[in-house]
Amino acid sequence: MPRMSKKRKLEWAFFLNDRNRITYNPLCRQCRRTCKQSFRAVIIDCPPFISKRARKEPEHGR
Repeated sequence: MPRMSKKRKLEWAFFLNDRNRITYNPLCRQCRRTCKQSFRAVIIDCPPFISKRARKEPEHGR
């Protein structure tokens, strides 16, 4: 596996873990979209990802 250049390493420093491997957020790891986020980031809003717990149940009004 080729080494990363100094420029690319600085660019990807937010994504590199302690073993110098690019690591993504657990939510982004299995996502097929290209908007991957770092494992260090706290995801506040991800439009493609909608949690079942985040959905509000419709109220049954009488």
